[in-house]
Amino acid sequence: MSKKPLIILTGPTAVGKTNLSIALAKAINGEIISADSMQVYRGMDIGSAKITPEEMQGVPHYLIDELEPDEEFHVVKFKNMARKYMEQIYEKGKIPILTGGTGFYIQSVLYDINFTENSSDAVYRTELEQLAKEHGAEYLHRMLAEVDPDSAGDIHANNVKRVIRALEYYHDSGQPISVHNRQERQKESPYAAVYFVLNEERSRLYERINQRVDTMLEQGLVDEVRRLRARGFTSDMVSMQGLGYKEILDYLDGKCSLEDAVYRLKRDTRHFAKRQITWFKREKNVCWVQKEDFEDQDAVLAYMLDIISNVCGKEEIIK
Repeated sequence: MSKKPLIILTGPTAVGKTNLSIALAKAINGEIISADSMQVYRGMDIGSAKITPEEMQGVPHYLIDELEPDEEFHVVKFKNMARKYMEQIYEKGKIPILTGGTGFYIQSVLYDINFTENSSDAVYRTELEQLAKEHGAEYLHRMLAEVDPDSAGDIHANNVKRVIRALEYYHDSGQPISVHNRQERQKESPYAAVYFVLNEERSRLYERINQRVDTMLEQGLVDEVRRLRARGFTSDMVSMQGLGYKEILDYLDGKCSLEDAVYRLKRDTRHFAKRQITWFKREKNVCWVQKEDFEDQDAVLAYMLDIISNVCGKEEIIK
């Protein structure tokens, strides 16, 4: 076949992608590339719900534990690294499986999105950074909402770097970056891709999220954040703005009680899951997998394998 196979397994946080991705990789002779904006950082294990070596069951994983928390990681870097690993996987005669919940990262690879580096006025960027310091992240987010409401809906106010990038794009080009991204999405994928979104009935998903936060605390989330803080990693770093880190950091800095931090973490994670689902609903050619429609994971896997064989051809997945 002319196009190389690419399997995507995504879905909202805490839905159960990890176990299913391992079963899928074993079934199709695949290797996994993490499409997660947090698991790439070393030392950020509990808060990112990072897969453990035992859970990997011998399946090679990429983009896990590759950077320090003070290193920059964004969609352009993700795309370049993911493409490099995909080529390595293809060379071994195996199939890459993009797994994780960061939809924009997945999209960047699937449609080979062109992130043209525009001139980017350094003075304007500095001005935006100063506005964020003086007036807060919400102020900058409101600026974005005025010129690009779609991007504002996709980007959390606390993700100041992404908000700034979107404002810069509008400033440099006169076009909302959301329009650019929609145009890029209309391109045909260079891959024979199958895009699965694992989902679950909302009340059950929210229960799983709440339980996951409780488990993280039992596993030592507070101590993990305390160690990162002691190493000099601060709240102005993108990594430390991640869910589970910024809330516990506020507690450690005396800005709120632990009870309040946990409440906010559960609430904001539920909101994040809702935004993820909204994002995936806008994607085209997606295979939704509703967990409650299947008896167990084996049934889910059989369904997925049938679709993959129809798209990629049985000779591609049965080695």
